[in-house]
Formats: sequence, C-alpha cells, structure tokens
Amino acid sequence: MIIMKRLSPQWEKATGNKINWVVLEENVLRQRVTTDIATKGGEFDVITIGAYETPIWGKLGWLSPLNDFDKSYDYADLFPSLRNGLSVNGTLYAAPFYAESSFTLYRSDLFKQAGLVMPEHPTWNQVAGLADKLTDRSKGVYGICLRGKPGWGESMGIITTMANTFGGSWFDMSWQPQLTSQPWEKAVSFYVDLLRRDGPPGATSNGFNENQALFATGHCAIWVDATSAAGRLYNKETSKVGGVLAFAQAPVDVTPKGAAWFWAWSLAIPATTHHLDAAKSFVQWATSKDYVNLVGTTAGWVAAPPGTRQSTYDNPNYQKAAPFAGMVLKAILSADPAHPTENPVPYTGIQFVAIPEFQAIGTTVSQDIAAALAGRETVAAALSAAQAQTVSAMQQANYLK
Repeated sequence: MIIMKRLSPQWEKATGNKINWVVLEENVLRQRVTTDIATKGGEFDVITIGAYETPIWGKLGWLSPLNDFDKSYDYADLFPSLRNGLSVNGTLYAAPFYAESSFTLYRSDLFKQAGLVMPEHPTWNQVAGLADKLTDRSKGVYGICLRGKPGWGESMGIITTMANTFGGSWFDMSWQPQLTSQPWEKAVSFYVDLLRRDGPPGATSNGFNENQALFATGHCAIWVDATSAAGRLYNKETSKVGGVLAFAQAPVDVTPKGAAWFWAWSLAIPATTHHLDAAKSFVQWATSKDYVNLVGTTAGWVAAPPGTRQSTYDNPNYQKAAPFAGMVLKAILSADPAHPTENPVPYTGIQFVAIPEFQAIGTTVSQDIAAALAGRETVAAALSAAQAQTVSAMQQANYLK
C-alpha cells in the first residue's frame, strides 16, 4: 500500500483524477469501513477489504460489481481460488492487490550459531523448543514473535489457525460454540505459555505491523505470520535481516488442516460511490498486470504484489528477486477455506468464520484471550467467558435456539 500510494500520481496524471488517501491502523480500518458501508455513509469511493467481507457485503448489495474491466486486465490471470473467494455467484466484488497465506519466518544466522535446524514442515512443539533455545533477552532477541494485539483480524488470525491444527473448530455442525473444548484449551494455553516464555514484552500490543518491525530490526528469531511479509523483510533496504531470512511451512499439531490461513487484501467500490467510473479506473490500474510490472521496475521485483497473478510467478525477474516465491505460492494455493478443520463444520474460512456476526464475536474473544496473555485471568476463565459471550451472540442471531 505504501508503494501504491507512492505510484498513484502516475494514475492521477494519466486520468486527471485526484486521490485523497485515508491511512488507518488495521483494526480502525475494519471498524470505520464496516460502519460506513453498513450505514451507507458514502464516505469512501474505494475501500480496502479482504476475503471475509467481500462475499458477505457483495451478497448484501453493498459493493459495486467489478466484472467489466477491459480485456487487458486479464481476469484469467488471477488465481482461480482468489477470484472465487472474492466473488458471489460468479460476480467479482473486489480486486486483489495481494494475497497471502501464513508460514514460518526465521533467522538462519541465529539457527546456525546455535547449531539448530528448522524442519521444512515444523510442528508447534518443535517451534516452541527452538524458540526456547534462541531467546536471549540480554541481547534483545526473543525466540518467537506472534500477534497478541486483540482483533478478529489480528491475534485471532494466528490463534484460530492454532486451534484448527490442534483439532479444534469455532463451531460444531449445530453452530454450538466450541471455545471450551479440549483443542481450544490446549491451543490457547500453548500460545499463552509460549509468548510469555519466549515472546517480547507487551505482546498484547503487537499486531502484524509491530511484529514485522521487531523482526526487521533483528529482535525475533522466529515469526509465524503472513507470507506477504516476505518481500519487505527480504529487501535489505527495508530490513536488517534481509540477508539471513529463511522460511518454513506453517506449524502443525494433530492435523495439517487449517494450519495456514488464506487472505486477500483487495480494493472494492461501495455501491454508494458518486465517482464510479474514476473508482473503477483506479482499481483496475492498481490491481493490473501493468501495475505489477510498474512496481517491479520502479521499486524492485522483490516488492511486487504477491499471490494474485500467475504471470507474476512466471516472470523470471520475480523468480530471481524473490526466492521464497514458490513456497509462498504453494502455501496460498494449498489453503482450503472450504475444509478448514479436522471435523466437519457448517462454515467456510480458515482464520475466520464467514458469517456477518464473526467480526464482533472474533474481536470479543480476542480480548478475552489477551486478558489471559497479560496475566489478568487464567486461560480457562478467558475461554469460559468467550464461550458464554459467543453462545449469547449466536442465540441473538438465531443460529441457536
């Protein structure tokens, strides 16, 4: 997005239009955009949303269809799973500017110094054991960094994938919440203990951006998070650890299902826009093959938007600049939102549940778990409160009798 903002004057000059950028922290972005579009406030002409909101809002008629870009856009070049995830009944409602899964990033220099090896497909227990050996608080190095900042799209992203791979799910087939089940208790206890033992201080304040900054400045030995971080961290102009960055698949436990998430940050146009033609022109430009090439030639190919187009991964310039590209693509394409858990569930979505109520539910549960992480209550008490609140929310929404 930083690069897009820097390059956007080229679109402005070519079209005569002007963009007024509003840059918000992730949790604030989600709240403000959701409020505006649900109330038909009409504050924005183009919004940044993801794979959770797009099909829900598209179905409700809150978004403008994006099926009529010109031929040069090449819809077929977008990965099919991405097109499907951002469409309703074959109609595209958001255009992806990058897509991601999750995986394990680590510092190869610290591993080499300690005589340690990261498995290509690690388990969470293996990751925890390695983190224990790499924590050196005297040098400001923490064995692992994980999201702890509350938010359905912040800490709940990593926590839900952990619950999935520990054998859990948000709901059973009757929509009964499962937050006090054994897999959730084990997963959240593991998460809390690991971060307290080997994580940085104040973990409840650290989301994606904060952890990325910690890793880029050499303070994290291991970080499990979005594949989209790879380009920025590999780039020596934006990262002190670019020369020692290494990758492995997302950690697993009793099942590989739902261990790595699926997400696509995308540009959408509210149905309330008064500048539809200009908005469509910008969205097409900012998510096109030409734009990817523009980024590659001006900001460096390592910074090219990942995960969206086959042509990007076929480009030898990108392959050379981004040796992690194959692993990233494998993680994105292997993520299966339709089958996110070991046992059958009535919902789709890996690190979220694709129902309108989840945004509020996920945020509330994340706050309960943050209280346990901060030591204000036990994991059992936090999950008991989360279970009760989620049952109440599902009853109010008529999922439960």
